[in-house]
Amino acid sequence: MIPALKSAGSPPANLAEARAIQEALRDRLVIRDRLGPIRTVAGVDVGYSRRRNLCRASAVVLDYATLAFRDAATAEQPPQFPYVPGYLSFRELPVILEALAALPEAPDLLLVDGQGYAHPRRIGIGAHLGLITGVPSIGVAKSRLIGEFEEPGRDKGDATSLDERGERIGTVLRSRANVRPLFVSPGHRVGHETAVAIVLRCLTRYRLPEPIRLADRLSKFPPA
Repeated sequence: MIPALKSAGSPPANLAEARAIQEALRDRLVIRDRLGPIRTVAGVDVGYSRRRNLCRASAVVLDYATLAFRDAATAEQPPQFPYVPGYLSFRELPVILEALAALPEAPDLLLVDGQGYAHPRRIGIGAHLGLITGVPSIGVAKSRLIGEFEEPGRDKGDATSLDERGERIGTVLRSRANVRPLFVSPGHRVGHETAVAIVLRCLTRYRLPEPIRLADRLSKFPPA
C-alpha cells in the first residue's frame, strides 16, 4: 500500500489558481533519466459515467520484463473539477491517487494515458502525477495537444520529434504499422529517448502499450 497517495488535496477554486499551481510545479520537473531498476510498470487511465456522474481510475501493474500481469486496482469518485483542456490533472488526479494507494506496492514506472511534458505549461497529467508521487512517469497520448511535427513513417517504431518554439516536447511514435501514431512525452525523471524506448518495450500487437491498454479496459463503465 502507498499511504502517501491517498489524497490530492482540495481542487483549485478556479482556472487562474490551477494555472498558478501548474506554473509553480513546472520548474520541479526532471526531464532526464533518474530511474532505478524497472521491475514493474503500471498503466493508468480514467473512464467516465455521465449518467452516474462518476469517474473510475484504474492502475494495472505488469512485470516489465515479461509484460505478465502482476496486480490491479480501481477507484471511483465524482469528478471534483470541470473538464477543461490543459487542466485534466485537476479532474483526474484525486481518483488516480486513490487507485494507486490501493496497490500493495508502488510500481517502478507509470505509463499515463495523457500528455506529459507535451503540454502548454509542460505539466500534463503524466508529468503532474509523476511529480507528486515521485514515481518516474511517461505521458502516452492518443492525440496532439500542442506542437508541430512531421508525420512519421508507416512502420512500427517510426518516430519524429514533436516540437514547440524550437524545443523538443515529445515524440510522435508509430506504435503499430499503418495506424495513427501516439504522442509520447516524458513525465518526470525520464528523458525523451528513454520514454520512447520504454513505450516500445511495452507494445504488443495493439496500438496502445499493454499497461495502458489493460488500464483502459478496466476503467470503462458497463453500458447503461
